[in-house]
Amino acid sequence: MSQVDYYEVLGVSREASAEEIKKAFRKKARETHPDVNDGHEAEESFKRINEAYEVLSDSEKRARYDRFGTADSRAAGGYGRENVGDVFDMNDLFSVFFGGGRGAAARPSPEGRDMRAQVAVTLEDAAAGATKDVTITHPMTCATCSGTGAAVGGSAQACSACSGTGQRRTQRRTFLGVMETLTPCDQCGATGVKIDKPCPACGGQGRVNGTETVRVQVPAGIPDGYTLRVTGKGEAGLRAARAGDLLVTVRVLPHEFLHREGNDLHVMVGINIAQAALGGEIKVRGLGEDVEVPFAAGVHTGDTVRVRGKGMPRMDGGYGDFIVHLDVLAPKKLTKRQKELLQELGESLGTGSRGDERTPLSKLRDWLGG
Repeated sequence: MSQVDYYEVLGVSREASAEEIKKAFRKKARETHPDVNDGHEAEESFKRINEAYEVLSDSEKRARYDRFGTADSRAAGGYGRENVGDVFDMNDLFSVFFGGGRGAAARPSPEGRDMRAQVAVTLEDAAAGATKDVTITHPMTCATCSGTGAAVGGSAQACSACSGTGQRRTQRRTFLGVMETLTPCDQCGATGVKIDKPCPACGGQGRVNGTETVRVQVPAGIPDGYTLRVTGKGEAGLRAARAGDLLVTVRVLPHEFLHREGNDLHVMVGINIAQAALGGEIKVRGLGEDVEVPFAAGVHTGDTVRVRGKGMPRMDGGYGDFIVHLDVLAPKKLTKRQKELLQELGESLGTGSRGDERTPLSKLRDWLGG
């Protein structure tokens, strides 16, 4: 089982919906982001929160985590074979009876593996595009031998133990006869190559562990959770073999007052009762610049106004929309003159009193608390 409870990290129950998980992540990310909190502990907390969200926001990973206690498909598969030592392996049977066949030892690839990292950006960065530095620790090309694995004057030769195949054949007698099996060569590390004078810095591997800062270009309009591929910046290959790639998942942090849905931006703006009655145009703060928002007369709280092309840029071109949610605000305090004006307005709109029927003016006074 995983040592970290991702539900506890985000502060949600195991029955939490996808929307609840998303809201919890945004809240936690804002509280623990390294730009807001200093120190190594804050950075580690932020990493744990991102890790938890990456798993729980993906339905397949979440199901795997709920069942096995880990989102790693390799650990989740095979009925937890790392804990069941007596499970019979069919590969062993094929290995014995069919001379390696299905059970033959796969030759390890000398190529480097892909690596993963995460980077957090603000909504402004996501809109305009940005350059971010990601620091990773991974196997890097050895600077001493330039990745060849050989010391000065040394050279690479085919392994004599496996004839350069990277695999060794062994025979054993069974009741069915002599059977052959293939196993990785322990003399050359299954690479098929031996160095006569190994590089002292890397021991002939052509790579050493090190820390590197990779510069990542974040394109404008990138959505939350999008993964960028940086070619050749993953794990270095053995003895100058092809390096893996660095896969960087971008997390867009919650904004102070703007809410993003796809490529559209949503914002709530308050207007007074005169503006609501007469209509007009207001300036609303957007990303980088104010947006002119016209609205018709007679709007109510909850009405929306859509301004085309003023939302987030799309990665494939164009822009989303800017959607303003109106909130009609009634004044809590009125001057004497303001009360007089509203009274005149109410009388001009009223129909007069008929018995116990309340006039529009009396309704307006009750609404204003006058």
